[in-house]
Amino acid sequence: MNLQDLLRRSTAPSAPELARRLEDHRIECLACGHRCKIAEGKSGVCRVRFVENGVLRRPTGYVGTVACDPIEKKPFFHAFPGRDALTFGMLGCDLHCAYCQNWITSQALRDEDAVSPPRFATPEALVEAALENTAPVIASSYNEPLITADWAVEVFRAARAAGLACAFISNGNGTPEVLEYLRPFVDLYKVDLKGFREPSYRQLGGNLANVLDTIRRLKRLEYWVEIVTLIIPGFNDSHDELRGIAEFLAGVDPAIPWHVTAFHPDYKMMDRGRTPAETLLRAYEIGRAAGLRFVYPGNLPGKVGDRESTHCPRCRAPLIRRRGFLVIENRMRGARCPDCGERIPGVWEPEPPARSSGTGRPKSVALPSEAR
Repeated sequence: MNLQDLLRRSTAPSAPELARRLEDHRIECLACGHRCKIAEGKSGVCRVRFVENGVLRRPTGYVGTVACDPIEKKPFFHAFPGRDALTFGMLGCDLHCAYCQNWITSQALRDEDAVSPPRFATPEALVEAALENTAPVIASSYNEPLITADWAVEVFRAARAAGLACAFISNGNGTPEVLEYLRPFVDLYKVDLKGFREPSYRQLGGNLANVLDTIRRLKRLEYWVEIVTLIIPGFNDSHDELRGIAEFLAGVDPAIPWHVTAFHPDYKMMDRGRTPAETLLRAYEIGRAAGLRFVYPGNLPGKVGDRESTHCPRCRAPLIRRRGFLVIENRMRGARCPDCGERIPGVWEPEPPARSSGTGRPKSVALPSEAR
């Protein structure tokens, strides 16, 4: 049995909020911005949502990857600093980025070299694993979680009942319908803004205008939002493109954290070198000049000065000192600067850990159902 056939056995009807029946008997899928109009026996662009016997079906009951790792790796810098997030993903994606760093899971249904066998799981098992690892957050990542939003909600509903916060790590190719559907269950939402040129987005299989609309809508719906741009030499590292991103984000909300992270050659993009620290520092200055209060160079720990750390936007006092994914010192208690009282936007614990308790590396997770 091939992977596609195996996964078709682990499906359930789509949430009604994410399926619209059309007059020509096709079903429009509303889980991502492609809005695929799917005929009987066919699947959408993602290859995991398909129509069978007149019903739009979607994945359930398995994970492609699960790990417990620092929330800074997601990356969220203004939510639960120094804590871990139990992170799960499924298989498949609605884009096909040549530089994908999670291609083993995201491209498993397109690329025969991407081998990531599913592990069958229940929402309760994932929540139990989070609690056993003292992770206050459970996150959907590794593949594109929008295309498996119904499964994420199954997990998040159980996580909410256990007092956990829930996070989405996404490419942002959403729809108004899916963002409304997720809102009661998702606290934190990271968007990977891959550039600021429509031709580049078309090359990846996406649509820039749709991602920008998603970011605006996430803020209107009052998710906590952080943005990541992986800066790739020769692809999206020009001054004009970085300035366009920074000015757009500042126009939405100058308090949105913008993570500008370094590329390394991966998957099918092996034709260029790593992003130098100088490029990240340039992006940092562009972001600050555009009015963004929190800009974080990433993936080059120790090479960007103290810019990995969070500083008070009023008095510039250091609030959270970081090196890579590790919190070295957290001076915050609650949501305010301890020196000047400025309120710092984010999702903060009243009594957070003073530093990261782990090593900054992912920890493998044995699901309770597997242990039994």
